[in-house]
Amino acid sequence: MAGSIAIIDSGGANIASLLFAMQRLGYDASLTTDADVIGSADRVVLPGVGAAADAMQRLRDNGLVDLIRGLQQPVLGICLGMQLLADASEEEDVDCLGIIPGVARRLQVRDGFPVPNMGWCPVTRIADAPVLDGIEDGSYFYFVHSYALPPSEYTIATARHADAFSAVVGRDNFIAAQFHPERSSADGARLLRNFLEMRR
Repeated sequence: MAGSIAIIDSGGANIASLLFAMQRLGYDASLTTDADVIGSADRVVLPGVGAAADAMQRLRDNGLVDLIRGLQQPVLGICLGMQLLADASEEEDVDCLGIIPGVARRLQVRDGFPVPNMGWCPVTRIADAPVLDGIEDGSYFYFVHSYALPPSEYTIATARHADAFSAVVGRDNFIAAQFHPERSSADGARLLRNFLEMRR
């Protein structure tokens, strides 16, 4: 079970709903850019909305890039935070943290599939992972995004918006979701609880 929880302030994120979701689960979390707080936390969350370049610049300005890369405790990336964990993003061709191999690519615009993708999409599990324990395959989660990581060997679950993309990825102690678990009802709450209660 998690003790201290640090939410990295990457700028531009609607943190209130994430903080409330943690509180509903019985956990208090701190929003911070303090390297000592982040480094010593039992769990770290990297959320984000907006532009990858702006978020990466904020992380660099606060001296957090190398710190995040070296974290050993469980880390959860959410939405843009998932893309920041990748090697790079096509959005403004920005280099990201390089923790989970891959490049966040813009979703393709097709008839019936506008970009950004906004709304509830079913998520298909393709690998076992504790973060998805107790969540039925095909459950719906809430997405708001224009970029996503293509499926890869690090993909735990996929969703579709014209084409398949990674909905959940993982590598070592890093887990990330393209959707917003804090806005995804009971299944989103279950994912957050699973993350918070994962063994280190």
